[in-house]
Amino acid sequence: MVATGDAAPDFTAPLANGDIEEFTLSERLADEAPVVLAFFPGAFTGVCTTEMCTFQDRLAAFNDLDAAVYGVSRDSPFTLNEFREQNDLEFGLISDYNKDIVDDYGLSMDFTDLGVHGVAKRSVFVIDGDGDVAYSWVSDDPGVEPDYDEVEAAVEDLS
Repeated sequence: MVATGDAAPDFTAPLANGDIEEFTLSERLADEAPVVLAFFPGAFTGVCTTEMCTFQDRLAAFNDLDAAVYGVSRDSPFTLNEFREQNDLEFGLISDYNKDIVDDYGLSMDFTDLGVHGVAKRSVFVIDGDGDVAYSWVSDDPGVEPDYDEVEAAVEDLS
């Protein structure tokens, strides 16, 4: 599992931002560092919706710190665009439909009783301009949200 101090695994994946475009982490870091990656198990679920809407509510603070926020899930980019629209999210959502990012970050989780396998553990990574993980938080309990103040403080520490 990726932890604070590790080099963040680079990836290229579809970005749902109203359209669908290619997103490459290393290219974004050159322009938008720091980057906050908020992994969530699935769009249109209760806690995931609350989490993404909370990041939206706090987006101005992250923007003031020159940080870019992105949600990441295994949902298709089409589903993520609908999720963005229905929840008025202004930040992009990265589709890890093939589970490559989840695997690279060591975040795969199963809901065996529901027949759902390989979704992302709820987690947040703050990545600095050098591509290193400056902050990591990973929960084995999908019902637990991150400490948003702690995430913001980690971003602020990079300023």
